[in-house]
Amino acid sequence: MLQTITYALHSKKPLLNEGINSNDKGINSDEFSNVINETALALKSGKLAAFPTETVYGVGACMNNEKAVLEIYKIKGRPPEKPLSVLIGSTKDMKEMAADIPDFAYQLADRFWPGPMTLILNKNPNIPDSVTAGKKTIGLRIPAHPIPLELVKIAGPLACPSANLSGERDPKTAADVLEHLYGKIDILIDGGETSLKIPSTIIDLTAMPPKILRKGGLDINDIKKCIGEIIE
Repeated sequence: MLQTITYALHSKKPLLNEGINSNDKGINSDEFSNVINETALALKSGKLAAFPTETVYGVGACMNNEKAVLEIYKIKGRPPEKPLSVLIGSTKDMKEMAADIPDFAYQLADRFWPGPMTLILNKNPNIPDSVTAGKKTIGLRIPAHPIPLELVKIAGPLACPSANLSGERDPKTAADVLEHLYGKIDILIDGGETSLKIPSTIIDLTAMPPKILRKGGLDINDIKKCIGEIIE
């Protein structure tokens, strides 16, 4: 059972508190669909939503909504030079958002996505600078969790860092999100405690050989088995 609660944080009232059945093909539930649709519409209208991934809770905004993306920086107290990672739904999205994609990216994507891996790639020029902090690269991830995957299907790619104040501990529960961001975001989906409780592994594929920028949910030896030499 996936316990899903959606909060309108300004009102402190739960909009939904239902037990949702899940399976390998996703969640087949009218209640769950209502939560996802409501949250996706809010995201598309420029609001911020926090939700679980398999690693930590994230706070998301539609990637192409510059005002909402900049609001994430504001509420987190995030340094403006620090880019945001983007949640996507498929390797097709990766092809649309990145340029000069190396073969390593597809090898890693086939092996570890959906999952706790963020790939740093050269970005396409159409990606807003607000997401990438003006850098020419972008961090992409396909999460292994039904909630963000379904949100991305409807709302599109989501700029999504961890749902905490910058520099504070990673949020593993909805309570952690409330502790950091209460009154600063519009919607919270409570999906219970995250399964991994650590961030994704970040791999820079613009370097040669590829470089681990942050150790996280993947075993380094598994990465080496997939693509060979890598700088730790």
